Amino acid sequence: MDLDALRAARRGEWDRLDELTRSRSLSGPEVDELVVRYRSASADLADVKTSAGRTPLGDALSSSLSRARGKLTGAGENVLRQLPRFFVWQLPAALYRLRWTTLAIAVAFLLIGTLEALWISGDPARVAVLGDDAALRAYVEHDFTDYYNPAASFAGTVWTNNAYIAAMNVAFGITGIFPIYSMMMNAISVGQAAGVLIAYDSPQALVYLIPHGLLELTSLFVAAAAGLHVFWSWAAPGRRSRGESLAAAGRSLATVVVGLIIALGLSGLVEGFVTGQETWPWAVRIGIGVVALGVFLTYMLWQGRRATQRGETGDLTEYEAGTQTLFAG
Repeated sequence: MDLDALRAARRGEWDRLDELTRSRSLSGPEVDELVVRYRSASADLADVKTSAGRTPLGDALSSSLSRARGKLTGAGENVLRQLPRFFVWQLPAALYRLRWTTLAIAVAFLLIGTLEALWISGDPARVAVLGDDAALRAYVEHDFTDYYNPAASFAGTVWTNNAYIAAMNVAFGITGIFPIYSMMMNAISVGQAAGVLIAYDSPQALVYLIPHGLLELTSLFVAAAAGLHVFWSWAAPGRRSRGESLAAAGRSLATVVVGLIIALGLSGLVEGFVTGQETWPWAVRIGIGVVALGVFLTYMLWQGRRATQRGETGDLTEYEAGTQTLFAG
């Protein structure tokens, strides 16, 4: 291809494309003309790249097309204007999709933890494997309760740690193994702690887990459920290709991490400033934890149901994510 001849033949059309692109406002016919000239210049660019590879002419034409494409598609929506839709519709819809998987994980977690606690506490030899008597007695009488030290730094530490675990459950959920392994290890850990407390006749200390644990564990159950849904999206994609199914699940369920970071932040505040307040009645401390969980479940189930009925899935709109499949016609 003679690039000089092409430049001479198309210069008027390309200049007109640039003129339309620079115009601050376009009439209906001018928009149609811009689309036609954009398509024609795109075909010219394809011919240039096919015949000559990367050239100064091709780079200049590519820049013109990029500006024209921006003119046609418009600027992205203001992020601040997207936030209400995200929190009112997209996020609760994504959470609502996970409700039954979350319930199944919660039941399995409680069953494993309970069986572990009963198995440990039922035999002194099993308790002894966990440590010597002096260390375990100190754990029961002081260490377990002293851990909940009211402080902002403590609340921040547990928040970041739990948020990290939740994010890992979603990110590595694609394996199908990590969320299950993570929940089993946590269930066994809680069961061991409960078993030691029961063995030393201090089961009442378990109430220290309730105020913050209700929301904290529920958030981790949701994270594990999101991770398993990501895994299932490519294991059983249905009519979509595995890539399309995984991409859609990844986009919608990644939003869950944002919601869980907020929920775990609230749980961290309860753990840091409520659980360890020994001067407060237990009814008050547990009541605050119940209210925090109630707020989250209302958002997840009630608002999530409303969002789903409205047609939300938690995924990005086509405008935000881009057209996923192109059709000729």
